[in-house]
Order: sequence, then C-alpha cells, then structure tokens
Amino acid sequence: MPVPARLVIATRESALALWQARHIAARLETLHPGLKVELLGMTTQGDRILDVTLNKIGGKGLFVKELETALQEGRADLAVHSMKDVPMRLPEGFAIAAITERADPRDAFVSNQYADLAALPDGAVVGTSSLRREAQIRANFPHLQVKPLRGNVQTRLGKLDVGDYDAIILAAAGLVRLELSGRIRSYLSAEQSLPAPGQGALGIEICADRTDVAALLAPLNHPDTADCVIAERAMSLRLDGSCETPLGGYAEIVDENFVRLRGFVASPDGTQIVRAEANGSRGAAQGVGRQVADLLLTEGAGALLKPVV
Repeated sequence: MPVPARLVIATRESALALWQARHIAARLETLHPGLKVELLGMTTQGDRILDVTLNKIGGKGLFVKELETALQEGRADLAVHSMKDVPMRLPEGFAIAAITERADPRDAFVSNQYADLAALPDGAVVGTSSLRREAQIRANFPHLQVKPLRGNVQTRLGKLDVGDYDAIILAAAGLVRLELSGRIRSYLSAEQSLPAPGQGALGIEICADRTDVAALLAPLNHPDTADCVIAERAMSLRLDGSCETPLGGYAEIVDENFVRLRGFVASPDGTQIVRAEANGSRGAAQGVGRQVADLLLTEGAGALLKPVV
C-alpha cells in the first residue's frame, strides 16, 4: 500500500496532549520516510469547563468528542489519546488502531513540603481530579482532606505552588513526558493506588474504515501493552465503569504468555472497597477482564456502581 504524502493528527492543545501527538508524529515520520505529519490543535469541552468535576459534566468522553468529529469530517486522519481518557464504548465507526508501549502507570505524589502521603499531617489538603484516587486516599488516609483539582498539568502544579493544596496526585507518565519528573516526591505503588484502566499508555484512534491509516499505524502497536489494556478495559466495560465510579484496573504480563489483572470498585468515601484479581492466557485478555468484573460483582460491587450525585 503506498504511503500518503501527508497525515493530520487531531489533538487537544494542552502541553501534554501536544507532546503525545508530536511523539507519534515523529515515530510515524521515522517509520515511513517521505511522510509528513501535521497537527490539528483543538480545544475540547473537557478543556473549557474547569470549575466542575468530570463526573458531573459527562465524563472523559468530553476530551475526545471534538477530535472524533474532526476524524469523521475528514479534517484529520488520526487522534492520539491517553488511553485512560478514552471512553470504554467507542462510537460506531471508530476504532483504536494501535496502543503504544506503556510508560510508568503509577500515580505520583507531588508536594513542596512533604515526602509522601504518610507524611501529611491531619487535615492536610490533597488535590486530585480522580474519584479513583480519592477513594483510595480516603481509605488509607482518612485524616486527610481530598479536594477536586481540574486543569492541565501546569495549572494543577500552579495551584499547588500558590498554596491551595498541601499535595496533589498526578499520573507519573504525564510528568515524565513533560520533563517534570523532578516535581515527583514519591510514587504510589499499585497496592497503594491501583491505576486507572489504560493509565500510562497512548491509543491512536481512527475511523474504522481507514484501513490505509491502520496499516501505517500497525508497527506502533505494542502487543504486551495492548493485551494488558484490553483486559483492563474489558473489566471496566463489563462494570459499565465511568468517571462516576471509583474503580481501578491494572494488568501485567506474567511468564510471557499470561496476563494478571487486579481490579477494585469503591464507594467515593473509601469506606467500602471490593477487590478481585485473575490470571489467564494473553489470547483471552478480554475474558480475563470480564472474569475480574464478574468476581467484583459477586463480592458486591454492583451496589457501589451507582452514579455519584
């Protein structure tokens, strides 16, 4: 199949999103000599509304809808997303063509005064945009205050620096990509804060009928990461998980041929947490995800999956 002269990537205009798009553009141009990749910067509704938590305005889909419209209208050929921001149900006619190698999936503790969550004094204020993080912090550190924190990475760091928060929790991968790893005081282990499905991985979305673009993107797909993310998203989809439910899912490749998935569902205040895990062959990654979801439901997760009011 001939390589086109030009491709356009639809991307949000935050510094992190632009880094991700430029990273994929550079890899594509290296893989396919003669190809020119351009960026179409866009501001999504999720970027515009910063004074309300995501679960109250429609969830993570607000970060991708405008990009999908650009794909549908032919103004762009592909869109680059953080996989943790991609809704579990893609609209009809769209597909994730490649999932790139996962960066550090952990959450990061950022503070100007304290070394980690355990060092925070009673009543200290921790900022996070995630109900998943909030529930786990409240469960492990009930003496802390957790308050909403929206905006891009630089905005969140700015709010920490002016004293609005004693500490904030961010995805480690985003800080590293923006060369801000020096702001990380400590990392939260998966046992302390189980990551979100897809955290640390990039996904490339296209219109499902663009087989020409899919062929160009195929070398970017990282099988180990893709199998893990498939399991994580299958679990969340089975649970009908969204920004309205505190849940986490993290899969790892074990002994090359197997995938191990851990998952949890919690109440927003962290007082109730249901956990489960399962192992299975990589070829049945979706089945492993559904198995963990069914185990969680058996243990009572259904009662915790009601939308947050």
